[in-house]
Amino acid sequence: MKDATQLARDHIMKLSPYVAGKPIEEVEAEYGVKVLAKLASNENPLGISPKAVAAMEKEMKNCFLYPEGSSPRVRHKLAERLNVQEGQIFLATGGDHILTLLGNAFVNQGDEVIVGAPSFYTYTLSTLVMGGALIKVPLSDLTYDLDAVLAAITPQTKLIFFCNPNNPTGTIVPKDKVADFMGKVPDHCVVVFDEAYFEFISDPAYGDGIEDYVKKGANVVVLRTFSKLYGLAGLRIGYAVAAEHLAPVLGRVMPPFPVNRLAQVAAEAAMDDTEFVEAVIKTNNEGRAYLNDQFDKLGLAYAPSYGNFIFVDVGIPAPKVNEELLKRGIVIRPGHQWGCETFIRVTIGTPEQNQAFINALKEIIERL
Repeated sequence: MKDATQLARDHIMKLSPYVAGKPIEEVEAEYGVKVLAKLASNENPLGISPKAVAAMEKEMKNCFLYPEGSSPRVRHKLAERLNVQEGQIFLATGGDHILTLLGNAFVNQGDEVIVGAPSFYTYTLSTLVMGGALIKVPLSDLTYDLDAVLAAITPQTKLIFFCNPNNPTGTIVPKDKVADFMGKVPDHCVVVFDEAYFEFISDPAYGDGIEDYVKKGANVVVLRTFSKLYGLAGLRIGYAVAAEHLAPVLGRVMPPFPVNRLAQVAAEAAMDDTEFVEAVIKTNNEGRAYLNDQFDKLGLAYAPSYGNFIFVDVGIPAPKVNEELLKRGIVIRPGHQWGCETFIRVTIGTPEQNQAFINALKEIIERL
């Protein structure tokens, strides 16, 4: 067999393939069980907005046409809601695609990119593909350590990926500490605020990257998504809001048709489905409280979560817990993938899904 690595770009051979949560079909085929709860990928347990479904059904007949390249209707609605210029908004095939495009736009070979560790995998991908140097800064108490990030900045630093709330831990850095950090970041750095779980947070201590920095002209790009709150993960649509002076740079790397027709109309409709949004937030808040209470009763430590998932230390090797949960039709993400050997990340589900997960976890802890 030929060695294809001789043909590959040097930098990509440093990458390991992304390991996603097991899909329902694969679990059911491999373990011979019916999946009771897929709590591995931080998907919306209430499904998809009914208004989004109706909009897609209406648009189906137009799918033989290429979509509008810049998603103008969605951009217009977002611009009005966020009070920014439409030219500052860029839509793409999910938040992952936005992160890749940011690497394309800003990272030269040898540029340093700072990320928290552990944090979202695509930061690594977008850095190394472009030949950048990845600088990992360990978390402190499962939270981004912004003082350590500042200490890691050098003249070669180009991007800083700041995941807030952080995935996989769910923790936030309060806005006063973020403000202190941003006041010390040098002008040769672009800070990317990954706010994929922004809409789930009501804590006044949490900031807003768009209001606090993008509108004030800082070297900031904010990433948000329709995958979580709005339940459009399968359609793949996310967006960036860039400071005005950075927008022309990001605009140069946007592909011709990044968002399909169905995703565009679904996103536009979902933003107006306030009833669905309120139900999702209520379900998430109640589910978080239930799971936290159950973890307390089990004596399990967990990170304070501000998203739609919880990072919990089950005190047993994560691969073993994961395997036992899969046998019971419960799908989660084992933390050893992030170097956290006894942690698991569990998405907050419906009351029935949460209870099924807790019942299975109790049984596993007692047995192991």
